[in-house]
Amino acid sequence: MQLPKLASAIRKGDRAALAKGITVAENDPSRASALMRALGPPTNSFVVGVTGPPGTGKSTLVDKLIGSYRKMGLKVGVVAVDPTSPLTGGALLGDRIRMTAHTGDRNVYIRSMASRGWTGGLSRAATDAIRLMDAAGFDIIFLETVGIGQSDIEVVGVSHAVLVVLMPGLGDDIQVSKAGLMEVGDVYVVNKSDLEGADPMVVSILSLFRGASRSPPVLKASALSGEGTEKLLGAIEAVRARFVSGEEALRLRSVRGMIVETARGAAMAKFAAVSERGADSLARRVVKGELTIEAAAAKLAP
Repeated sequence: MQLPKLASAIRKGDRAALAKGITVAENDPSRASALMRALGPPTNSFVVGVTGPPGTGKSTLVDKLIGSYRKMGLKVGVVAVDPTSPLTGGALLGDRIRMTAHTGDRNVYIRSMASRGWTGGLSRAATDAIRLMDAAGFDIIFLETVGIGQSDIEVVGVSHAVLVVLMPGLGDDIQVSKAGLMEVGDVYVVNKSDLEGADPMVVSILSLFRGASRSPPVLKASALSGEGTEKLLGAIEAVRARFVSGEEALRLRSVRGMIVETARGAAMAKFAAVSERGADSLARRVVKGELTIEAAAAKLAP
């Protein structure tokens, strides 16, 4: 399908066209750029970044939130950035497996994507997928990251609201994350609150904001039982109300992040192309003693 026709079909909400568009974003950066230009600027989707250490139950929590938003009559998209398979380079699809309750709902679209080696777990393709879902008319888009800790904070750049999911028993990990993950959230939730140590965990998180210029909500929830998820929804909705009212700073934050991610993706693609062509010859010169590693690297940099 030609890109203008594909863009038109996506804007009409065609799910098959949306799937094709995301596949283009994953596999063909140059065509993806042309497709994004055909779609135009982002419009009205509210993007919720969901991040936090592995094993905290992010996917199960998102599953509950999808159900809540569907009861409100809203269309929900999910971009779940999974770890990359070392064999195929594709996503392991764990998040999609955990959200099977919504697979038959035509107003829910879930796409797992590979992190493809990005240190923060967010590929440029994921940013493009958000823009594609936005063009297709989804009201809420969840962006769930790999969950690799502090470096996952790049998710903040393309989201209007960031949900940081933690759980009892993380202990010193909270202190490790203090300079990164604990600075970016709009809402913090201690999931698996039925486990011992949930209340001390909430106190620990609150203590990090004592005397700070902001005091984001810190909640308890159990994704499995549903306990606390309505309060969590309310906290997210408080941020969405600001988005709907047109708060400029909130809208600028997401668009600015998308610009940065798109530029970074283009730079990395350019560097990959240059390095593939030139690394071998430079390596030979280093082995011969003609260049240092640093000098070779300087020549390789675009």
